[in-house]
Formats: sequence, structure tokens, C-alpha cells
Amino acid sequence: MKKIKLLLKMIRQIFSIIISFIVNSFIFIYRKINYIFSIPYLIGHRFKYFFKETNNVLREAFIALLICAIGDLFAGIILGNMTSFLAAFPGLLVIIPGAIGMRGNIFGALGSRLATNLHIGLLSPEFKRSKILSENILSSLILTMILSIFLAFLAKGICIIFGFESISLVDFTLISLFAGVISSVIMLPLTMLISLKSFENGWDPDNISTPVIAAFGDLFTLPAIILAIILVSFLSSVILKYIVFVFIILIAILSFIYGIKAGGEMKKILKQSTPVLLVCSFLGVTAGGFLNNSINTLLKNPSLLTLVPLFSGESGNLVSILGARLSSALHAGLISPVLKPEKTTIRNFSIIIFLAILIYPIIGFLAEISSKLLNIPGLGFIPIIGISTIAGILLISVMLLIVFLISSLSYKNGLDPDNIVIPISTSVTDSLSSLTLISISIMILSLLNL
Repeated sequence: MKKIKLLLKMIRQIFSIIISFIVNSFIFIYRKINYIFSIPYLIGHRFKYFFKETNNVLREAFIALLICAIGDLFAGIILGNMTSFLAAFPGLLVIIPGAIGMRGNIFGALGSRLATNLHIGLLSPEFKRSKILSENILSSLILTMILSIFLAFLAKGICIIFGFESISLVDFTLISLFAGVISSVIMLPLTMLISLKSFENGWDPDNISTPVIAAFGDLFTLPAIILAIILVSFLSSVILKYIVFVFIILIAILSFIYGIKAGGEMKKILKQSTPVLLVCSFLGVTAGGFLNNSINTLLKNPSLLTLVPLFSGESGNLVSILGARLSSALHAGLISPVLKPEKTTIRNFSIIIFLAILIYPIIGFLAEISSKLLNIPGLGFIPIIGISTIAGILLISVMLLIVFLISSLSYKNGLDPDNIVIPISTSVTDSLSSLTLISISIMILSLLNL
């Protein structure tokens, strides 16, 4: 009898275990199915929260990027039609990315400083003559002269090292400096106007001013280079060229010495900006070297030449928005200068990735449609949009971490982000953008046998 009771007890326990297992299994399956079905809701909720939280930022930044894309498109169209200049002046392509980047770096930083001074009351919205305004204007002009000459020497050096056919050092220097001065005459008042308007309308300069200033820099640099080439061609005498060459170098050196000895804001700007901009110039010329190394591919596919300023400009704008926002967050204490991304940093990463997914297909489309309208040989919408999107997402994925590291390390070491983060970040972007765009272009063109 005891054995039967024990047996029945065992059977009940076994059934209890089996029933418990079945019930728990169904509960587990139910929860998993419920979770799977809730994923769209969770994603939708996250996106809804993300868009609600960042709506103003996305709207301002996307509008700025579209405005910049129009400016970069004109620059691309000019470059796409400069094939005769590039053939007649070998090595000229080496200096173009550096010259474009230099304009954005110098005047983007100027716009950032002017906006800051307007907000804290050191400058009046009327931009009346004052010491701080004069120092900012003179600093920008001195930096333009010094960097233009440095770009020319770097470009000639790159051509010699890699065996590129090129124009003389004197021609490089005269074209670079004349183009710098011509574009500065336009960029200075424009930068002041953009800074003032962003201040008056309550726009966030992190999202508006820097990208728009950079776009105008892209737009006016190439026409300035063409005009500089025409001016240099008027100097038919070799002796006259050498006299002008020596004279402008002396003027640039004396101006720089004057700025350093003047002290105050001018000394601070020149001391902090010059080393950074020299590094940026090197990176810009390196980008030009990448492009010049693929000059035959670019000349055979002018729509790719049209895409180069668009791709480089919009990539630099995305990076400058991120750099400016991270710098502002560091100053405001919203994030700490640590090497591990925090919640605010990750949200800013998400903003840039979302904008990148929107803007890269658009600029590929713009490059191709402009080529068709101007009867320039194109690649077709699908190939060029694919090139732009794939290269863009790859580039931005790398640049998110680079900008984050530059922002955190510069702030941690007591450097002014207005003079450090955006110039270095955008210059690294210029260099990597050329390498990424050319590599992806060659890969896709070879796959499509174009």
C-alpha cells in the first residue's frame, strides 16, 4: 500500500513538473511573442520621443544643410567645368580642397567668435568700430595670407614628392594668395552679416552659422581661384612674378609679427589658430593629393568632379554641427570631457546620423541632375546616389568618434573649442572624404564597368 502511495505521489510530482513546464513555456512564448509585436511600438515610441526632443535641431540643421548644398552645388558645377583649367595648370587640383577648407575654417571660426561676443555683450549688433571687432577682422586677414602661402608651398611639395606634373612654386603662391585675398573681401562682410542675423533671429549658431559660412566659402573659393589665375596670367614677365612673390611673403611675415606683438585678442587668436590651421592645411592638401592621383578618373567623369565639393562640403557641415554642439555641451556642463560617450553625446550622434541618411542621397541626386541639365557626362542616378550614400555613411561613422575625441581632449586640455574643434574636425573630414569618395567611386565604377 505504501509503495502505491509513493508511486502515486511520484506520478503527481511528475505531472506537476510537466504541467509547470508547459505553463511556463507558454508564458515564456507569450512574453516573447508580445515583445516581438511590441518592437514596432517601442521603436515608434523611441522615434517619436527622439523627434519630439530634437525637432528644432533637426529642422534648423536640415534647412542649413540644404542651403549649403545649393552653395556647394554651384561650387561643384564650377569645378565640373574647370577641366580645361585643371589640364592647363597641372597640380592645381592639389590646392583646391585646402583652399576651400581654409576659407571655411578661418571664417567659420570668425563667425563663431562674433556670435559668442554678441551673445555676451562684448559686441553691439550694429558692429560699430571697436577694438575686439578690429582684432577679429585683422586676425582673419593675417591668417588668410599666412595660410595661403603655406598651402602653396605644401601643394608644390606634394607634387614633387609624388611625381605629379605641376606649375611652379611662384605660380602656386600667387594664385593661392590672390584667391585668398579676393574671397576674403567677400567672406568678411558675409560672415559678419550671417553672425548678426543668427543673433537677431535667435538661431542656434551651432546649427546655422558655421555650415552657412562654410558653404559661402565653398561657393566663392573656386571663382576666386579662376580670377587669381587670370590675374597671374597678366604677370607675363618672370622677373615681375618673382618681385611680387617676394613682396607678398614679406608682407605676410611682417603682418603676422605685428599681430603677435599687438597682444590682446589678436595675439590669442593667432597663437591658438595658426598651429591648428597649419595642420588643417596639410590635411587639405593631402585631400588634394588623393584627388590629383585620380585626375584621369575625375576628368573622364565630370559629374564626380561636381560631387566632390558637395560631398566634402556637406560632410564638413555635418561634422561642424556635431563639433559645435559637443563644444557647447561641454561648456554648459551637459557632458563631461571623458572618453566614453554619455547620453547627450549619443543623442547628438543620432542627430548627425539621421541628417546624413537624408542629405547624402540628395547631394548625389543634385550632382547628377546638374550634370544632365548642363550636358556634362554623368554616371546615372543610381550609381552616383549609391556612391554618395555609401561613402557618406562610412565617412560619418568614422568621424563621429574622431570629433568626439577631439572635442573631449581639447576641452580637457583647456583649449578654446572655437579655434580648435571645428577647424581640425572639418580638415580631417576633407582629407578622409576625398579618400572615401574616390575609393567607393572606383569600386562601384569597376563593378558596373563604367
